[in-house]
Amino acid sequence: MATSSSKRISMGGKDQTRLRIERMEAEREERRRIMQERKLEREIEEQRNIAAGNPGDVDFIGLVRKWREDHSSDAKPLESGGKGHPKICISVRKRPISDKERRRKDHDSVTCLHPVVWVHSAKLRVDGITKYLDHNSFCFDYSFDEKSTTEDVYRHSAMPLVEFLCCGKGGRATVFAYGQTGSGKTYTMGGIQAMVAEDLFLLISNDHGLNLNQGGCNVDDTAVMVSFFEIYGGRIQDLLNKRNRLKVLEDGKGEVVITGLREFEADDAKHLLGLIESANKKRTTHATEANDTSSRSHAICQIVLRNKADGKLRGKLSLVDLAGSERGSDTKSHNRQRRTESSEINTSLLALKECIRALDSGRGGAKHVPYRASKLTLILKDCFTSSLARTTMIATVSPGASSADHTINTLRYADRIKEKKVGGRSGQKVDSTTGPKKSRPYEKIEKDRSLSPPPLKRDVDDLDILHASLKGQNTEEDLFSSDDDRNVEDIAQFHRTVQNLFEEEETLLNLHMSVIQENAELLTEEGKLLQGVQSETVEDYDIDTYASRLGSILDRKTYLINQLKEKLFSFRTQLKREEELSRKVVSLPGY
Repeated sequence: MATSSSKRISMGGKDQTRLRIERMEAEREERRRIMQERKLEREIEEQRNIAAGNPGDVDFIGLVRKWREDHSSDAKPLESGGKGHPKICISVRKRPISDKERRRKDHDSVTCLHPVVWVHSAKLRVDGITKYLDHNSFCFDYSFDEKSTTEDVYRHSAMPLVEFLCCGKGGRATVFAYGQTGSGKTYTMGGIQAMVAEDLFLLISNDHGLNLNQGGCNVDDTAVMVSFFEIYGGRIQDLLNKRNRLKVLEDGKGEVVITGLREFEADDAKHLLGLIESANKKRTTHATEANDTSSRSHAICQIVLRNKADGKLRGKLSLVDLAGSERGSDTKSHNRQRRTESSEINTSLLALKECIRALDSGRGGAKHVPYRASKLTLILKDCFTSSLARTTMIATVSPGASSADHTINTLRYADRIKEKKVGGRSGQKVDSTTGPKKSRPYEKIEKDRSLSPPPLKRDVDDLDILHASLKGQNTEEDLFSSDDDRNVEDIAQFHRTVQNLFEEEETLLNLHMSVIQENAELLTEEGKLLQGVQSETVEDYDIDTYASRLGSILDRKTYLINQLKEKLFSFRTQLKREEELSRKVVSLPGY
């Protein structure tokens, strides 16, 4: 009896075990079915994303799409919110996903909801599995998405400056295109140049010109002059005159003069655009780790309106296509040329930011403008110091997720150029997780200075001002690579060494040329001297004269050679110094 009962219990236990096993198998099959369905859905979604031109991680793309659906109503119309064009206008343009980004499955991670730009950085939580987005946002005067045309960008950002230029009151207008290599800044600037050429002659024509009684420019009394040059590796080259080397000098009155720069008069819009296009083709480009054809020079197109009667300046418009901005590993180079040009670009962009900030400070002469810190800002000095100056910065960004760090760096640069004042909205970084943005340490310093400005010394070092500002910014945000622990002093020394290297190079080349020319003259004199002493009518005193003069010539040659050797030694010392510092400064800072 007991045996029979135990058998039933045993059989009942086996039934329960079998049921549990069957249930586990059923659950496993269900999970497999669900996983298979999800895999199929992901494949379908991936194909849908590829067809839509946005390949990449399906999960992150889904998170971005969901976020955009929830915030689509936040965008404002481009025509809204303007009482007139501001003194400094900051615009951001996002380009479409490129074929290169599609091939490497780089998804769209930037959203422009005018006037705010959002960057969605793809992140993984500490478990290494869960995916989420880190949202960074910035607010500017205008933000243009990938559907906006260059004409949209021009109409809101640059066209008001053309109208300001044609008023004939001596205004200085400047349009900058800034951004990471490959973000579309040169494409944008090319379109703006074409529209400027068209609208400029339209505004000064007899049929559509401004009211001449109010002093506006007219084609009958105003000449349209254009010059185009580039700043590359510390050198200035005229792109409309066989790439001749130019010099930038400052006269006793503080006026900046570019010696040797040729201006050409444009007869009409077609002629003006033809000059601009021919210069653009001669611009210096090199392959970098970020782009195969990176613009490694600052290209400056200056359109000047002059009175035909006396040549008086009636207005100047500078269209500046800045060199491609790279940071971190993108600036690591295998040769000195790439390192020095990257340092020059870095210094000039730092200087440009500080000069525009000074223009927007509204303090007049109470704030020193560090325009001597780079040749770019020195050439554009009147654009920063004139009371009739207007500036537009167009920051271009790449949409790819792999460029998110570069995009944030570009937006930070634009943010610092024009930070929000009380009652304004431009340049304000929007933080969705914290309260109002804390004031920066260097802003407090500037505020204290404005209350009681100290007397400005004549020997103010503009490079020191840049690096002091960089130190102040570094206290609030990480402007350096996360894997880099160098300090600002190393960067300051590197910038100064590269600047000295360019100066030493120019001095050495000029000295070498003058030595060659003088040696040629001395060689000619030696030939005549030798020919004279070998004639049949030579006298004893002629031999004495020959020996005396030959000694003087040889002494002069020795002096020239020694002078050239000293300058060469100084140049080599700078080369060695640059080599040593380049090992300490692996990558350059953000701006």
